[in-house]
Amino acid sequence: MPQLNQVKPSIKSRCAWVTEGNALYEAYHDNEWGVPSHSDQKHFEFLILEGAQAGLSWLTILKRREGYREAFADFDPAIVAQYDEQKIAQLLANPGIIRNKLKVHSAVNNAKLFLQIQQEFGSFDKYIWGFVGAKTICHHRSSIRDLPPESAESRALSLDLKKRGFKFTGSTVMYAHMQALGLVNDHTIDCFRYHEVK
Repeated sequence: MPQLNQVKPSIKSRCAWVTEGNALYEAYHDNEWGVPSHSDQKHFEFLILEGAQAGLSWLTILKRREGYREAFADFDPAIVAQYDEQKIAQLLANPGIIRNKLKVHSAVNNAKLFLQIQQEFGSFDKYIWGFVGAKTICHHRSSIRDLPPESAESRALSLDLKKRGFKFTGSTVMYAHMQALGLVNDHTIDCFRYHEVK
């Protein structure tokens, strides 16, 4: 009796930075990372999260994402901009977020400046997408070794944000922001999301 060909379950090929078997990391990579976003709320969320991540792993921040959502009013910059010293003291005692004084203060500071950009440009989205010509820059990375820590666009963005008074918005942090929100497509070409995002 001839043997039936056994079909092996397909395993998705992901970017090598994803921790295999970690459901939180895989879901973030598969559903969010690199997807073009035009939501000001999302931009503000990632300004807070990427700033908090400085010096830490992204997984550390992902595990606290809901804590950040609660602590920072569902990432509403108009509310966060009103946080006073008493509220900041509460945040610094909150185990659901990274309790770093400089990072918490920067989130409140950046919220105020975020509102100024919205007023000047109509939206933060219009402002930030202007640094990539309002179109995703699609790279063709064959390996995560090819991923740069920054780009000319992230350096220009970082410089402008710093001139406006933003904190924790260095060129590397802003390149991570651009990768996350789809201003650049840095999925490696062997990743199943590369063509889906493209």
